[in-house]
Amino acid sequence: MRHRAAYFAFDRFPSSKGSAVHIAQMAEELFGCFGGGLLGVLGAPGLPRYQREGDREIARFDAAVPNLIDRAEAYSAWVADHLEPHRETLEVCHVRDPWSALPAVADGRRHRVVYEVNGLPSIEMAHTWPWASRETLGKVRELERYCLARCDAVVVPSRIIGAAVRGLGVPEGRIRLVPNGAEVPGPAARPADAPGRYIAYVGALQPWQGLDVLMRAFARLADLEDLRLVVCASVPERRAKPVRRMAERLGVAGRTEWRFELPHREVAAWLAHAAASVAPLTGCARNLDQGCAPLKVIESMAAGVPVVASDLPAVRELMADGEHGRLVPADRPAELARAVRILLEYPEEAAAMGRRGRARVEEGLTWARSRALLAEVYREIAAPDRRGER
Repeated sequence: MRHRAAYFAFDRFPSSKGSAVHIAQMAEELFGCFGGGLLGVLGAPGLPRYQREGDREIARFDAAVPNLIDRAEAYSAWVADHLEPHRETLEVCHVRDPWSALPAVADGRRHRVVYEVNGLPSIEMAHTWPWASRETLGKVRELERYCLARCDAVVVPSRIIGAAVRGLGVPEGRIRLVPNGAEVPGPAARPADAPGRYIAYVGALQPWQGLDVLMRAFARLADLEDLRLVVCASVPERRAKPVRRMAERLGVAGRTEWRFELPHREVAAWLAHAAASVAPLTGCARNLDQGCAPLKVIESMAAGVPVVASDLPAVRELMADGEHGRLVPADRPAELARAVRILLEYPEEAAAMGRRGRARVEEGLTWARSRALLAEVYREIAAPDRRGER
């Protein structure tokens, strides 16, 4: 097959992580606009290297390369190989990272490139891989600058990330805001094994997510003997060992329940029946300087549950304190515990916050609206009067 559109991401797909939800929505819009396409992603055990579904193909990179940088470079070469058969027909290539972007922005291309920046590896790697050298991070930053300078449009999910991209030299006129979204779910049955009263955390377990802060906050709620914390982790159980050891040290392990890699629809049910959803993002450079666009906040609001979240600029783009939940200073377990306690003490007001959060999503944070904004980006860069620009 020869495609008009391609989407590449250095992410596993499908998976239970928020990135996979985002990829599914964005790729679906791209392929809908261009009559099919090629999706190139990371593989995993149990996933086929190649799938074809009508006019759409999925190719997965599954080479076992232990070192992250070596794996990223091998993936980049793999992207180049998969782009080559489509050089004459490709009109738009959508990428999510510099490893995907580098072969897409090569000299002599006919296609346009949309670079979707959900995070900057030069910042994130300092937290995910703390042993990465300053020299390595500097080289990644230069790669980001190079690719961003050569793409045709930069899509960002938040204004904070947009500001970070401008700081890398991207002109304002090339940046497009396409927020994350959510589907507003219908009524969901209460999970059969759900505790009577619980607060919920949804997402991955990286240090910047603030699970350590949440555990310390939950320890301060020990007097609420019937309250449980349910952690719906989007990663395998083995990744939770450090956090679970902390829960044991703090004496909250017996009141914490874990669910791993649940299907998306099941996570929505856990959210819908929670007393509150908690997003304790830390005040680190990854969340402040780079910015973030926490899907867990939007999906919690869509489920009609009040949110207790860190008071970060990117979070304030999504929700308002006292209207959709409570915003608390980042990295402050006592403040987080107090906010949860107050919500539990005033259930009627908490329920009203949940309803207002759902309305907020319905009015401006649906995937349908985000996809419409993305389709406009595609139309804009593909316009005949833009063909001569680079």
